[in-house]
Amino acid sequence: VQLQASGGGLVQAGGSLRLSCAASGSTLSRYIMGWFRQAPGKEREFVAARSWSGGSTNYADSVKGRFTISRDITKNTVYLQMDSLKPEDTAFYYCAARWPAWGQLSTRGTEYDYWGQGTLVTVSS
Repeated sequence: VQLQASGGGLVQAGGSLRLSCAASGSTLSRYIMGWFRQAPGKEREFVAARSWSGGSTNYADSVKGRFTISRDITKNTVYLQMDSLKPEDTAFYYCAARWPAWGQLSTRGTEYDYWGQGTLVTVSS
């Protein structure tokens, strides 16, 4: 499966952005979907994950209550709605897919099989 992330940009603190991750080559119903981020000079960190067919989600404590991961079956696309953005949310954001779909909503990037290219989110203070 090929993943294409988009939707990053520059936003003021308190603002919102929605990232998209469109898939081709396979249906995302076969995978757990996740979002990760990496700020300059920092390690990659988990942001959110969800099962495709069920309603289970998992969020990093730092984004819980502000970010929402969702999916559109008809578009084979996963979204990350980011609200109440903070300067510390500034990073490259990556979507990832983990097989199989019935697996755990892992927070470990090494357990994801496919990755999209990053999209940059910059939050100004």
